[in-house]
Amino acid sequence: MKSSRPYLVRALYEWLVDNDCTPHLLVNAEFTGVQVPSGFARDGQIVLNVSPTAVRHLHMDNEAVSFEGRFAGVAQTLYIPVAAVLAIYARENGQGMVFDAEPSMLDGEEIDDPDAPGSPDDQPPRPSGRPSLKVVK
Repeated sequence: MKSSRPYLVRALYEWLVDNDCTPHLLVNAEFTGVQVPSGFARDGQIVLNVSPTAVRHLHMDNEAVSFEGRFAGVAQTLYIPVAAVLAIYARENGQGMVFDAEPSMLDGEEIDDPDAPGSPDDQPPRPSGRPSLKVVK
């Protein structure tokens, strides 16, 4: 199944903008493929204002968020793989969502190794027989 993260990021972005809030992204700046200005990240993370008035050419798809922004007055092009987005929230009230690490992703790459932990061979056998449900009052 595809990750829900890109869909949630886009939906929350629209919701924040529709409510006149300033959307911010918290990004893992050390994630493979992230292109953000050097010197602005702290502790391997960077917070980016992605409001329509702060960025140009914003593009969000299932793979990445990209846009042009200004840092210290210099225009920069940023590229953030969706898996590197740690949170999206409103500056005004903190409303938004924090994302957990995706179990099917390892530094942006899908795990294809059949011997990797969590592969179908490592799963416990499914119980046989008919399932039963009990009504609890």
